Amino acid sequence: MMQIQGAVGSIEFIVEEPEGASSGVAVICHPHPEGGGSMHNKVVHTLARAYRDKGITACRFNYRGVGLSEGVYANGIGELEDTLAVIDFMRERYPQRPLYLAGFSFGGSVALKAASIVADRCVHLTLVAPAIGRYGVDGNEKVYCPVLLIQGDEDELIAAEDNLEWASRSGSQVKVELLAETGHFFHRKLVILKKIVEEALSLPI
Repeated sequence: MMQIQGAVGSIEFIVEEPEGASSGVAVICHPHPEGGGSMHNKVVHTLARAYRDKGITACRFNYRGVGLSEGVYANGIGELEDTLAVIDFMRERYPQRPLYLAGFSFGGSVALKAASIVADRCVHLTLVAPAIGRYGVDGNEKVYCPVLLIQGDEDELIAAEDNLEWASRSGSQVKVELLAETGHFFHRKLVILKKIVEEALSLPI
């Protein structure tokens, strides 16, 4: 475990290095804190392993008020601020490595917003069942890098059709993977999820 200083106190995070040389840095955002979300969420952990196994340094962290991170939940605004602080730290620590962003559920909305802010630095964005249209994210954020959207067709929390409509509006830069018979938490589908991410990361950026 490591900690950095954020706007309202320390931010707890974990950095996982790949075997051999690293070809990039991935910052991964976790689900809603008030729903029990943390950097130890199984989908977040699966994303981190996918990046690490593809030779990319993976960083997952706890938003303010989660685990050892100081502060309290701040309606997505503070969580975006935490994400940008982690991005800045990782970019300073690994200045020559391309930046990848990823997020699950609430974390997907935060990652999308962050990617629109650091558009000149982000080379790829992975969104897993993102909460687009919530938490200050209207779906009109400008992202210029390739985007991978992974969505379950039986998602009980995020309407799959809304995310598919967003992907359609966003153009050819968004690659969609719709998983059949899959709910929001990807039960029994984590191996498939990891494979999809790894295959996307194998493509030229």
